[in-house]
Amino acid sequence: MQRTIRQQKILEIIASKEIDTQEELCEELNKVNFNVTQATISRDVKDLKLYKVAGTQKKYRYASLDTYVDSVTDRMTNLFKGCVLTLNYANNLIIVKTMRGNGATVGVFVDSLQISEIIGSVAGDDTLLIVVDTNEHTPKVIELLREYLV
Repeated sequence: MQRTIRQQKILEIIASKEIDTQEELCEELNKVNFNVTQATISRDVKDLKLYKVAGTQKKYRYASLDTYVDSVTDRMTNLFKGCVLTLNYANNLIIVKTMRGNGATVGVFVDSLQISEIIGSVAGDDTLLIVVDTNEHTPKVIELLREYLV
């Protein structure tokens, strides 16, 4: 019971503040009477499948896939536009070069589009590799992605 309540509080905190470290998250929880250790926070981060995205006030911040995907709005589209430098492909592989530190952010955006021809992606610091199901579908996926860059 306590874990569920604590994890809900974590989601509330990261939705309202830019939290970039487990230690900072631990401090925020302690402020609202959740006595936790960094080890507990580490397990919660894993359970909640939190990941880091580029922040506006800090370099990175924690985000939840559920809340982040649900908020694919103009803000996310604008972030995609602002982060993507190039889109290139060979056969069924698409390489998206991004501004430094934004590979994962662009990956979340692309994944949230749920393009059926994309079978997976791998994000690095400034690159996203997208694997398309067939060579023939790659131009279609490129075109769909380019629509978000206009």
